[in-house]
Amino acid sequence: MKRVLIAGKDSYIGDRLNAWLDSACIRCETLDMRGDAWQSHDFSGYDSVVLVAGIAHQRETDANRALYDQVNHRMAAEAGRKAKAEGVKQFVFFSSMSVYGMEVGRIHADTPERPVTAYGQSKLDAEMALRALEDGTFHVAILRPPMIYGPGCKGNYPRLSQLIRRLRVFPSVRNERSMLYIDTLCAFMDSLLQSGNGGLYFPQNSAYVSTDALARAIARAHCMKLWQPRGFGWLLKWIGQNGGMIGKVFGTLTYDLSMSEAFMPKIQPTLIQSIFATEAVK
Repeated sequence: MKRVLIAGKDSYIGDRLNAWLDSACIRCETLDMRGDAWQSHDFSGYDSVVLVAGIAHQRETDANRALYDQVNHRMAAEAGRKAKAEGVKQFVFFSSMSVYGMEVGRIHADTPERPVTAYGQSKLDAEMALRALEDGTFHVAILRPPMIYGPGCKGNYPRLSQLIRRLRVFPSVRNERSMLYIDTLCAFMDSLLQSGNGGLYFPQNSAYVSTDALARAIARAHCMKLWQPRGFGWLLKWIGQNGGMIGKVFGTLTYDLSMSEAFMPKIQPTLIQSIFATEAVK
């Protein structure tokens, strides 16, 4: 039986992953990465360490820029060095789509990384530090997921859901977004941990999601009527072509689906099924 340490106790991804892997007969333990006590935890005996701890969803300021570097970059590198020194074979690091510095556009395998935020830069710096540790016996797997959603999730999804339920009106705009349902991520992680492989991965749902379809699904989950006026699509796309809040909501941002073939679960819930589960509707 595989033995896995999830570094990031009480985190959204960590808690969901812990529950999923436990049911998949992988022995999991969680570790609180806040403070310095984690440094004395014995990493030996674990097949894999999965680092999900970090800071995100905070408004960036000059005052907290150094904190992003300390937590997302330097702590990750230190955890990787400790794992390697104590005989762990696989280290899994959760990076981000933010390393590309894009709010709209399509990402392909040859798209260069150009982070524009302290968060994105800290994640890319951590990737480089961890890759430098790789050798024939220590494998580093780096994930760059798009927006993750599911029951109890944080970030942009719950804000969008709250907006739709409050206003009950949402313009019809045909865009495409890469998204990742939490159970699809957990199934991906199950296969990745069983393999022990390193590499760069882009887990996502098997199909893109349009924001207006997402809005309809949220409304349907709450038995609401949603008014979706047409004719504003071109305007919203034009306003949001350079990013910003309009771009984040109505713009297109995708990974090429061919980038996500490794360990992609063959069976995934439909968008409606995943939204009903996320909105806690049976």
